[in-house]
Amino acid sequence: MAIIGNIIKGFIEARDTLSKERNPIEEQKKVLQDLLEKAKDTHFGEHYQFRSILESENIAKAYAEKVPYFDYNKISEEWWSRTLNGEADVTWPGSPDFFALSSGTTGKKSKRIPVTEDMLSSIKSAGIKQILALSNFDMPADFFEKEIMMLGSSTDLRERKGHKEGEISGISASNIPFWFKKYYKPGDEIAKIDDWDERVLTIAKEAKNWDIGALSGIPSWMELMLKKVIEYHNVGHIHEIWPNLQVYTSGGVAFDPYEKSFNALLGKPIQIIDTYLASEGFMAFQSRPDTNAMTLITDNGIYFEFVPFKPEYINEDGSLVENAPSLTLGQVQEDEDYVLIISTVSGAWRYEIGDTIAFTNVEKAEIKITGRTKFFLNTVGSQLSVNKLNDAVKHLEEELDIKIPEYTLCAKRFDDGFYHSWYLGSDESKDTTKTAEILDSFLKQANKNYKVARSKALEGVKVSFVSQEVFAEWSGANKKKGGQVKMERVMGEEKFEEWEAFVAQEMES
Repeated sequence: MAIIGNIIKGFIEARDTLSKERNPIEEQKKVLQDLLEKAKDTHFGEHYQFRSILESENIAKAYAEKVPYFDYNKISEEWWSRTLNGEADVTWPGSPDFFALSSGTTGKKSKRIPVTEDMLSSIKSAGIKQILALSNFDMPADFFEKEIMMLGSSTDLRERKGHKEGEISGISASNIPFWFKKYYKPGDEIAKIDDWDERVLTIAKEAKNWDIGALSGIPSWMELMLKKVIEYHNVGHIHEIWPNLQVYTSGGVAFDPYEKSFNALLGKPIQIIDTYLASEGFMAFQSRPDTNAMTLITDNGIYFEFVPFKPEYINEDGSLVENAPSLTLGQVQEDEDYVLIISTVSGAWRYEIGDTIAFTNVEKAEIKITGRTKFFLNTVGSQLSVNKLNDAVKHLEEELDIKIPEYTLCAKRFDDGFYHSWYLGSDESKDTTKTAEILDSFLKQANKNYKVARSKALEGVKVSFVSQEVFAEWSGANKKKGGQVKMERVMGEEKFEEWEAFVAQEMES
């Protein structure tokens, strides 16, 4: 009998029963007030008159009027560069002990995003909220006695100018609570191994010694790890090694494109739980089983604003125009795309994180990520979101009975005009002409703008198949393996040329 598991499960269910009804709108008002109050004496707070904002009748409105939008480049150049150089009290009281390295989806130069003690507390609190939400998933008592495999970047952080740097997954794992270490795998020693291949091989060797009940990490890296464990022990699926595996907490990217290839590694279905953890904070997680939407964490040190995702509000580089209107949680509508803006306990203010979201349930503050502001494919008027592209690839998997966990494309100019040039990451290969026809036909039906574009400037679709390993190597070359990488589903022509050169090099070797 799972005595400890029953105690933990009982505690979680009791906490859930006793917890008061949420009011996300009121929670957000309090978060904004607390953020402004704590940062009012920072250089940023004095410059943008936080004291005056706090005295306003409508704090949210005054805040939006006085403080401009910031993308990473703007806030880094004007403010965070001072923090990096050792100046205290710049955008948040004190000096951060950590900086999260994030190359995101553009460029090879790492961004350095401050991670304060308050942000680490926020991330831990969000993790506890997620654990408590497991009461909604009716997990068996013995699940709460199993170990959790957290696969991220190395926890061996680098020292730089009096602070430590690393991926947010590595920073978080290096700061896990002492009581959690009993359940945490692969454990401190293995997690510090910087070389990805060596770390995964070590995990494979130790795998049979662990009783894993849950996995947590980015789908692409998790798949590679599971494949290595399966291959090392020469078994048919991962449940032959970890028979009690019941949950996978996904994050970093949408899980949908990986669903078919991920499920092929399992011996039985498991519960998939989506999360939204970025370098800037832990923002949402799936809190109930009857939806794949995620609940915004509205009482945990992050204030959210939402800008309608309309062409007149977006610059060519994906940033917001200066006068783009922002909405509060109390003003949003369901099924509309919004650019997500955050203000946080790490001193990010009206920060454009680069993601677009839509509300599936406003009352419960539940969202889905619909894309990236820079990665809506609209070069020739096709106006395709990442969600539509994911749907097309899922349809392709069903039509061709194939697994395609990775893909990227570009609206590329050839001699006879523009084509959508697709690279599909799969360990199988199909007829490229037929594949192109299926993609083209699906998108014409799914998106009227695409259909119009196909009758004008968009000549057609071109398809190439490359192995999934090529995508993994590309991601590893652009960011630490295991870390928070968002694969560019849509690339600009310059980046796409780099990609094609990389593919050619990989194919030769």
